[in-house]
Amino acid sequence: MIPAHEVSGVVAALGPGVADLATGDEVYGLVDFDRDGAAAEFVTVPAAALAGRPRTVSHAEAAALPLASLTAWQALVDHAGLTSGETVLVHGAAGGVGVYAVQLAADLGARVIATDLPQHAKAVRELGADRFIDATEPFEEALTDLDVVLDTVGGATRTRSYQVLRPGGRLVTLGSPPDEDLARAHGVHAMFFVVRPDRTELNRLAGLVDAGRLRPVVSRAFPLADGRAAYASGAQPRQPGKVVLVVRPT
Repeated sequence: MIPAHEVSGVVAALGPGVADLATGDEVYGLVDFDRDGAAAEFVTVPAAALAGRPRTVSHAEAAALPLASLTAWQALVDHAGLTSGETVLVHGAAGGVGVYAVQLAADLGARVIATDLPQHAKAVRELGADRFIDATEPFEEALTDLDVVLDTVGGATRTRSYQVLRPGGRLVTLGSPPDEDLARAHGVHAMFFVVRPDRTELNRLAGLVDAGRLRPVVSRAFPLADGRAAYASGAQPRQPGKVVLVVRPT
């Protein structure tokens, strides 16, 4: 098994029938979960899963985008249908997906409330959160009538989230399918999905990065040879954002 499914690099060769990319193109994208991953010197990936990478950031920063920012975009736009003026609660706002969900929701014109550990409050506010709530505190006692909740945490956090939504509000959860009985009891729409590669959305996200409206967030970078340490670092306290494996230093 080769792990990791986000990639940013240079096209080394093309398969038959590929006409919309060329050798030497700088691309980024999401490798399908049923394929070998990106933690290697070379990776094969369907051309449709790649897009031109954002040019205002490094490959290491671009590699922190595809899975997490696509997940955030698809959760907020494709599934929740978040619109300007609505209020969204993002759980796990300093995590890999959360840091992009906060930025994208703010860019869409929503009011953003975020939960995470208190040491991340400053960083999350700088990403665009209007309000920060300590994740160790009972958020359900402070919030009501929200339009959207994006749950990246699951468990009791998700269970308590139904009650903060308005009737007809939307809960999008990433860990596992929601409790449909709870959703009906609270009169809300609850949904679960698995992120998919999408070139059109990758192009849109790259455009947001190059326009200064979306910032890649890298917690730490490791050389490929230290891949084991990179994965082990996920169990340790660290800065918000994604861990990146660097194959070839630039």
